[in-house]
Amino acid sequence: MTVHPRLTAAPPKGTAAARRARPLAAARRANPLAMAAALAWLVVVGVPLYYLVAVSLRTREDYLTAGPLSAPTSPTLENYSTVLGGGFGRYLLNTTIVTAASVALVLVLALPAAYAIVRGSGPLLRAGFSLLLLGLAIPAQAVIVPVYLIITRLHLYDSLAGIVLPTAAFLLPMAVLVLTTTLRDIPEELYEAMAIDGGGAVRVLRALVLPLSRPGLVTVGIYVAVNAWNGFLFPLVLTQSEDRRVLTMGLWSLQGQYTSNVPALMAAMTLSVLPVFAFYLIGRRRLVGGLTAGFGK
Repeated sequence: MTVHPRLTAAPPKGTAAARRARPLAAARRANPLAMAAALAWLVVVGVPLYYLVAVSLRTREDYLTAGPLSAPTSPTLENYSTVLGGGFGRYLLNTTIVTAASVALVLVLALPAAYAIVRGSGPLLRAGFSLLLLGLAIPAQAVIVPVYLIITRLHLYDSLAGIVLPTAAFLLPMAVLVLTTTLRDIPEELYEAMAIDGGGAVRVLRALVLPLSRPGLVTVGIYVAVNAWNGFLFPLVLTQSEDRRVLTMGLWSLQGQYTSNVPALMAAMTLSVLPVFAFYLIGRRRLVGGLTAGFGK
């Protein structure tokens, strides 16, 4: 049996038949299993976030009388003022300093290292790159005692610099790996054109590599910022005074201070995660794209 071509052709755009066929085509493309998994993931992530924000807007009496997931009957910002008046600002400032310094240090070191790896050659350079990548396989917990001894010998114990240096050191291998894949995507013709114009290594790095590697730099910056912001091990081991506490250590101390005041504790946690959400919302596409750059080749 022969089917006429007009019977199988798609209806013209803008017609009623095309508008009726559009939902049917979307329904055929829908994946029920993927939709169910996405819905389950939304519940897993959304319920804790709802609990975090809703409880932070409730009074202690409302939290104790009503259910934990009930909406606040009379929202209040009293818990936020209580937390901000209890030393939370110092923790936030210390964390901001540690995060900004870690990001700056990693970017300054990772970009020249990646450029040397991509454009250089020789067994010593390859051995150095392999040794650097070995840092990806070594967890910080395994070498925390040597790190503690080094920091104390450098007289950096109980200082923000003592947190920044090991944090940047353990995040540097991933940063170099991401930037290496980014620089390998730069066409060879551009390097040759710069060489014909008499550009040296420093000029090529400044005029060519730096502008074209901005997506990778943004990716590395977000990756380092999130990890430095949430760091707990190095502040726990390498600091002891209250003036040097970061947010993670501050939340740990607030957990004991506000044991019976759960809404105040949730307000502190909400304030601590807001910058992380900002990092994610600003650069989520660049973060995923930068981490997967070059792996499809």
